[in-house]
Formats: sequence, C-alpha cells, structure tokens
Amino acid sequence: MADSRARSKPAVSGRIGFALGKCSMGAILLALSKKGVCAILLGDNPEALILDLQDRFPQTELIIDDSECEQWLAQVVSFVEAPVLELDLPLDIRGTEFQRKVWQALRQIPIGQTASYTDIAQRIGAPKAVRAVASACAANSLAVAIPCHRVVRLNGNLSGYRWGIERKAELLRRESKV
Repeated sequence: MADSRARSKPAVSGRIGFALGKCSMGAILLALSKKGVCAILLGDNPEALILDLQDRFPQTELIIDDSECEQWLAQVVSFVEAPVLELDLPLDIRGTEFQRKVWQALRQIPIGQTASYTDIAQRIGAPKAVRAVASACAANSLAVAIPCHRVVRLNGNLSGYRWGIERKAELLRRESKV
C-alpha cells in the first residue's frame, strides 16, 4: 500500500480514514475526514484507488479501515446495488467555488433523471461555461454522492465519466428502474 511517495511527502496536515470494498461495479473506496466523506472512488484495482487517494491528499495521514468508514461504505455499496433513495452522507466537499456550485446543482438531479452539461451551466447562472461544467464533473471525487453520472450531452447521449462510461451507463440503467 505505501510507496516511496508516502515517505517523501511533506509533513502530515491531518488524518483521513478509509475503507475498501467490492460491489458489482468493481472496487470501491470511501474516505472520511473529520468533516465527512471526502472521497468515494470506483475502479478495477484497489491499489490504484489507494494511490488516487494518496495523490488527492498528499499531506494527510491515511488510516485504513475504521468502523465508521466501513458503515458509510456499506451504505454507498447498497446505493450502488439498488439506488432507491438518495444517499444521505455527511460530505466534506473540497473544490473551487465554481466546482461546488456545479456539484450542488448535480445533487439536485433526482434519481432516474438526467441533465445536460448545458442545463447545469444554466442552472448555476453561467450559461457559457459548459466546458467548465464538464471539467467540474471530471474533478468530482465523490462518485454517486455527487451524481455526475446523471449528466449527459445535450442530445441525451452519454459522455465521459472518470470511473468509466460502462459504469455510468449501468448506474443510469439501475436508477431508471426507480
């Protein structure tokens, strides 16, 4: 788990607990700060998820598997498997003011519905910032809690998803049954 980056990074500025698990979408990692859930990452390789977490929080001590993380992770896995109700997690949302506006707009998209990047740009009062909205979606580190998978192209077609277009399609398929 630890690599040379862990030994050469600057002084620790805090602690983040995390838990790893598996779901039908592959590996899943949930990280928890004092303020709330600060990362939910999906992927094929648990080690890659840990490296991603280390890269996101380079000056933070990462503590694996505490019971609180595991409880929140179980709730997220349940949501991924059967998205009936929105996730109700304490979130530690880290990003620029613009990103936070975009992410808040994404959280307003109900399960089973989608919005276009253009829709989101208009909702946040920045109608010409469609590309910036897409960039904010790509920067999201809270998979499913901030549902960037619900954002599609203006014509309704799927576009990129940092955790893979197949996962995006499957999440939308599951949510469409709600």
